[in-house]
Amino acid sequence: MAGRVGTETVSDWVEVSQDMIDKFADATGDHQFIHIDPARAALTPFGGTIAHGFLTLSLMPLLASKIVDPVVVEGIKMGVNYGGNKVRFLTPVRSGKRVRGRFKLLDFAEKRPGQWQQTNEFTVEIEGEDKPAMIAEWISQIFV
Repeated sequence: MAGRVGTETVSDWVEVSQDMIDKFADATGDHQFIHIDPARAALTPFGGTIAHGFLTLSLMPLLASKIVDPVVVEGIKMGVNYGGNKVRFLTPVRSGKRVRGRFKLLDFAEKRPGQWQQTNEFTVEIEGEDKPAMIAEWISQIFV
């Protein structure tokens, strides 16, 4: 993996449906109208409902599972989120749009025997849009 630092993988496209947004609103208690009320949201500069920023961030595991040719770490027992160095929400994801994940491996280092730390730049691209929805630098711990 250390030899793959600087390489990128890209996922297939996934639709962010209104149903997905509504379920996220229910799970988090964030029922702001720009997410769940199409009529009121249509009157905003967004022109319709948009996904929560945290929904966009939470798509990381789903998008990672949709990578066409994933890199597999031999002997992995588990992986856990460690945190992020930065997260920026750049463009709202409108309901019904498709997104994909772009993962760039920034660092892969052994922290102690059997425990590795992986840092990825995670970009969520919106189909047909010039600017990405989000860019995050995300850290995971991998146990082998």
